[in-house]
Amino acid sequence: MPLRLCEAFVALGSALFAYRVFGASFEAGYVSAAAAFAVLLAWAGQSVRSQQCSGTVAGILGPALAWTLCEALATFAAMSMHREFQPSLIWFACWSSSTFAGVTGCRFVVRMIRARRARTRSVALVGRGDHCDAFMQRFLARRDSVYRIDARFDLNEAATANTDGFRLFCHMEPFVAYVREQRIDELWLALPLTDEATLLRFLDIFRNDLLNIRFLPDVGKHARFRNDAADVDAAFAVNLVAAPLTDRALAVKAIFDCAFATCALISLSPLFLLIALAVKCSSPGPVMFKQWRHGAKGEPFQIFKFRTMHVHAPGDGVVEQATRGDARITPLGALLRRTSLDELPQFLNVLRGDMSVVGPRPHAIEHDAVYQEIVDGYIHRYRIKPGITGWAQVNGLRGETDSIEKMQKRVEHDLFYLSNWSLAFDVRILFATIVRGFVHHNAY
Repeated sequence: MPLRLCEAFVALGSALFAYRVFGASFEAGYVSAAAAFAVLLAWAGQSVRSQQCSGTVAGILGPALAWTLCEALATFAAMSMHREFQPSLIWFACWSSSTFAGVTGCRFVVRMIRARRARTRSVALVGRGDHCDAFMQRFLARRDSVYRIDARFDLNEAATANTDGFRLFCHMEPFVAYVREQRIDELWLALPLTDEATLLRFLDIFRNDLLNIRFLPDVGKHARFRNDAADVDAAFAVNLVAAPLTDRALAVKAIFDCAFATCALISLSPLFLLIALAVKCSSPGPVMFKQWRHGAKGEPFQIFKFRTMHVHAPGDGVVEQATRGDARITPLGALLRRTSLDELPQFLNVLRGDMSVVGPRPHAIEHDAVYQEIVDGYIHRYRIKPGITGWAQVNGLRGETDSIEKMQKRVEHDLFYLSNWSLAFDVRILFATIVRGFVHHNAY
């Protein structure tokens, strides 16, 4: 349905665009009628079609050609019902070519998104005994899985070899190193229900890794009925550590981010230029301040802010947080920090795909290395893109974190946001940011 609506808007917009350029000889009402009729014809054709074309050319160019045909039929019908409606050939050529290009673009983007979602996920399997072997046999028999086993850690065997295209490990250290070096997506634990020690051991080892961990318990002896339905291909699995948002939710969030950031930059562009000029005139140095932060899945990116401090050279590997009355902060910078206007350039980070409008606030990379070892659940903040504002910030948890308790409280709010995300929740946080989140006594 979203794709149909997008194509309909493309057709309607193209018709009005063509009228603006080449339609001075007839009234706009005829254009609206022809465009609406074309949309109805196209939707009727899509609803009666038995199956979608799977080929790239047919799946992209076919619908675009179908829209062109529907527009031709709609124009002919409008001309038949209204003799005074005599559109020019160049108007129709502009309408149909614009629609063709727009529909082709929509279909191409959708196919790219679907192909990205269907990316094979790499898996490292840990197990022992008949349960693990039986699972491997069922898994390898499947040819349509979106998962790919790259490594297996066998708790019983003592040999290391390449088996069926994956690495076999019997020692913990090289296995853990391989999982991290190869950036494995998921860890599956095919263990008996009684082997709690091994389960807890792997949870502890990978507690600071952005790795999905699933438990494939051996329930064959306890299940009353056989159930072939599975989340991870031929096995019942329990998510122990998993991404909090689905691919669909992430796509919705990304669309909202792009739309909101675009509107914000356009509407705030005069203020943006005024602040940039003020920063440049207030003290020597660049307008923008850039600093490396961790983004989604721990990938580093450069965050943008208006510069609020005098230019200084920090020590290697040392990032000193701003404190109340910090001498490094310029008078203009103090105002920008209190009102959070220094964060406006981060809408550029949103359009670049580094950040989200709402999400956990990113910290300096040097601080991440410290806090992820001492704050429970800290690393899971980076399972989604960091945000310009967040649930912690609108609840007053912002500014300097001069104690572990403050950071723990902030992380708890971030994890609550991840567990309860919805588009309505994002809108609520944005509204709270506008109402009370810009100015706060902890912002300095």
